[in-house]
Order: sequence, then structure tokens, then C-alpha cells
Amino acid sequence: MVKKIILSVFILLIVAVGGLVIFVQLNWDKKYDYPYPNLQVSNDPEVIERGKYLVHGPAHCSNCHVGSVAEMIAADAGENIPLKGGASFPLGPIGTIYPRNLTPDPSTGIGRYSDAEIFRMMRHAVKPDGTATLSVLMPFWDMADEDLIAVVSYLRTLAPVNNVVPDNDWTFMGKAVRVMASSFQPIENPKPYPKTPPMAATIERGKYLSRYVANCVGCHTARDPMTFEAIGPEYGGGMEFEPWPEFALAVGGDPEIWTRTPNITPHPNSALSKFKTVEEWKARFRQGRIINISQMHWGPFSRMTDEDLEALYLYLSSLEPQDYDPGELMFKK
Repeated sequence: MVKKIILSVFILLIVAVGGLVIFVQLNWDKKYDYPYPNLQVSNDPEVIERGKYLVHGPAHCSNCHVGSVAEMIAADAGENIPLKGGASFPLGPIGTIYPRNLTPDPSTGIGRYSDAEIFRMMRHAVKPDGTATLSVLMPFWDMADEDLIAVVSYLRTLAPVNNVVPDNDWTFMGKAVRVMASSFQPIENPKPYPKTPPMAATIERGKYLSRYVANCVGCHTARDPMTFEAIGPEYGGGMEFEPWPEFALAVGGDPEIWTRTPNITPHPNSALSKFKTVEEWKARFRQGRIINISQMHWGPFSRMTDEDLEALYLYLSSLEPQDYDPGELMFKK
């Protein structure tokens, strides 16, 4: 009798595991049919210049869409590196991703795609092939139409670079996460800003930059390391970055160090509280990278305008203080 029960449980377990495997394999690269935004690129030099500022500044596209860690370091330092994509970004047990080629190359870059396909990816996190992307890494779905247009208009002016980028490499665990985690699902109902806030030192401009352009809220919020879903208060810090040996060794850092993002709400114990004036805040950003293994994109942020840095300070200072201790910001496990 006991043997029959054990055998039945074993069979049920096999069936359940097999069913899960089949379900994941059938759905991890599911295709979605989302509408294309009715937006068009512009040839206006002012629009293109604004796109250039966003790509190389607050949106920091220029730090990730490069070909290697060496190019990433050079881009952070201010060199004009082609946005040809291909650098490998390890995501621990769920796999490795490779940022796409953003140059208008007709065979390996965005020259293959229509404006509508690119705008849909930015607005709904749905790629041209219909699969969903990891939206938290490109949180541009609520960016105002003018800025989406500016970004794509600028990218269309880049010199095309032929560079074949590998497909993202997902482990089975990564595929399962893609199926089940909301952070890998399309943005069904984006609520884009009705109009880009003027570049001025205002709370509204700071909120817009922080949430929909620079993604301060994305990194300065504790997140589940597998699903990237928030598990802590917004801006309270605590998102962990596992060691990236290739990057750490390239900048002369310890390849075994983990990092966490700090609390940037106006709590007395937060990182923000260290800056008593907006001038101190701006001075820190102008310094750029100090901690060599920091995951923050200090280079692009250091080149933001005074108005935008002031706007971020005003907005973060207006937040509800979060009594949240993210723990040691640099540590070993």
C-alpha cells in the first residue's frame, strides 16, 4: 500500500514537472499583437539635438548599447562610441542579455525596422518580432511623445554600423521567469506624459526624468533578483547587483564585490541627506564616477544640464521620507 502511494506521488510529480516544462517552452517567447503608436520621426535639427542629449545624457542609452565592456567604460568617460550593441550583460541564473544595435544599419541595426515598430517597443515593451522585452531596463513607456520622437529621430541620423548581436541567452529558469513575472510582460496601458516638462528646475521636470527617462526609481528600489519586481519602497534603495568580474577587473575593482543602491528619499539617514544644498548635489554629479565598480551611469548623468540636475534634487527632496535601510552598499557573500 505504501509503495503504491509513493509510486502515485512520484508519477504525479513527474507529470507536474513535465507539464511545467512544456508550458514554459511553449510560452517563453510568446508573440503579442499590440498597436503601433501614431508617431513619426523628425528632421528638425532642434528635435535631433534633444534626442542626442537624452541618448547620451539622462536616458543613458549610450552606456549600454555598445559592443564590449571596454567600450562601455569609454562611453561612460565621454567618448563617442558607436551604439552597435553586443556587450554581454549577465543576469545570474536567468541568463545573459545583449543590448541591440541602435545604429540604422539595414541588416543588423534599426534600419531593419519601421518607425512604428521602434515606437511600439518603447511604448509597449514589445519588440519588432512581437516578443516582450524586460521593461524595467527600458522604462520609457510613459515618456512624452516629443521625447520618444526626439530619441528615434536622433538614432536615425547615426552612422550605420554592421554588427550582428547575439540573441539573448535564457536558461530554463530565465524562460520560466519570462512566462510568469510581470516585469517581462508588455505594457498594456501606458499613460504617457501629455507633454514634455520644460527643461527647468521644477519638481515636475524632476519627477518626469526620475521615473520615465533616467530610471532612478528602477534602480533605487529593492527588487526581486529573479523577477525584478519591486519588494521595497520606491527610492528606498536596496536593489542588489551581483559581481560582474569582467567589468570589475577592467576598472581595477574587486571582482567579488556585490553592490546595493542607496536610499535617495529625504530621510535623515539617506544618501540624499548628505547633500544639504542643490549646489553640493550638482558638484557631486559633475565629479562623475568615484567608486569604480558602481553600476550607476555616472558618465551620462554627469553631463546633464544644471536645470535637470536641480530638478532631480527638488523632486527627490519632495518625496515622502522612507525609513528603510538597504544595508551595506558594498559587500561580499
